[in-house]
Amino acid sequence: MNDSTSDTGGKSITTLEKVKASLGKRRAAELRFQAIGLVSIMAALLFLVVLLGSIVGNALPAFTSTYIGLDVYLDPEQIDPEAKRDSASLAGGNYDACIKAALARSFPDVKDRSQKRALNALTSSSAPYQIRDMVLENPGLIGQTRRFWLLADDTVDQVLKGSIKRSTPESERKIKDHQLDWIDQLSSQRRIKQGFNVTFFSSGDSREPESAGILGALSGSFLTLLVTISLSLPIGMAAAIYLEEFAPKNGWTDFIEVNINNLAAVPSIVFGLLGLAVFINFMGITRSSPLVGGLILTLMTMPVIIIAGRSALKSVPPSVRDAALGVGASPIQAVFHHVFPLAMPGMLTGAIIGLSRALGESAPLLMIGMVAFIVDVPEGIRDPATVLPVQIYLWADSPERAFVERTSAAILVLLAFLVCMNGLAVYLRKKYERRW
Repeated sequence: MNDSTSDTGGKSITTLEKVKASLGKRRAAELRFQAIGLVSIMAALLFLVVLLGSIVGNALPAFTSTYIGLDVYLDPEQIDPEAKRDSASLAGGNYDACIKAALARSFPDVKDRSQKRALNALTSSSAPYQIRDMVLENPGLIGQTRRFWLLADDTVDQVLKGSIKRSTPESERKIKDHQLDWIDQLSSQRRIKQGFNVTFFSSGDSREPESAGILGALSGSFLTLLVTISLSLPIGMAAAIYLEEFAPKNGWTDFIEVNINNLAAVPSIVFGLLGLAVFINFMGITRSSPLVGGLILTLMTMPVIIIAGRSALKSVPPSVRDAALGVGASPIQAVFHHVFPLAMPGMLTGAIIGLSRALGESAPLLMIGMVAFIVDVPEGIRDPATVLPVQIYLWADSPERAFVERTSAAILVLLAFLVCMNGLAVYLRKKYERRW
């Protein structure tokens, strides 16, 4: 066998020499490919760091709030003029008048009506409710003068955090020069402090940035995900087991499998339209409730759970089924006693990944009214509610600077939940994975 060729000059070049001559080009091409891949990975990591850095940088101020210390006299004539001392009377007290009187005593030189309004605007509109809750908890405070650390308005908070520059002309900022002078006086008297923003985690949504929190959205997300898990896990796993282990191989099952794969790729907004038409307009389920949200997310995640479940079942060696059947087990016993326990880690991993995707969805929930402004924290699956992704969407659309901080903080909370859920999926896969 001749392994040589002739060039145009009549010289003989062997195949080995040709290979050796091309090795340099091959190695150079491989190095170029590796360099391109490395640059792509570094660029992706750089963009990720910049994105996370900007989110964290915007979010950190949201975890602190500004408080103003006022010596408030809890006037019985304003709080409980009939001296009933019952919850209904105390809840209807005029606590705002007590705060205004405390501010007037702190700044006795303020006489003009417009300046009084500006002075009263230093405290948050939720400050009266802070005092009300304390009085309801301890009615013995009535008639006493106590120093209360009340939540400051978001403009005061933004000034102290540097988001509103003092150097900006007065006509171009929300806070006036005399308000800045009052803030300086309070600071010199050590009656302004910054502390952890408990309100962000303990209250629902609000029109005022300093009073807005994510508790309502977190509760809505939890209830919605609870409905989704309760329905999608058993139905999805049962469908996966039937299609993989018991369903006959014919055109009908092939049609079902094709449609399940197609449903996994359908845009989520389509499921929102389906839920609006079927669950709300036809079945009459309460609009913007965790129940209807959970039903829609169930439809959206079930194809993913079925596909992941079937893949996990296929990964179990046929010898396990054959061995179980060989010792006398029925087909159902072979599946549920031997195959299903071995496939469970993979099925749970796919289910958790599907549910983490559902946790971050907002488009289908916008279609069923979960974009509504909900202040109260939901207590059941039929109560009006919103979810964390929709809450982020609402805050991102708000023009106030303070809502930008809270939007980034809510994104961090959502990312933390998603990382935990995906980390749980990785842990389950590593802990219970069997290699065959």
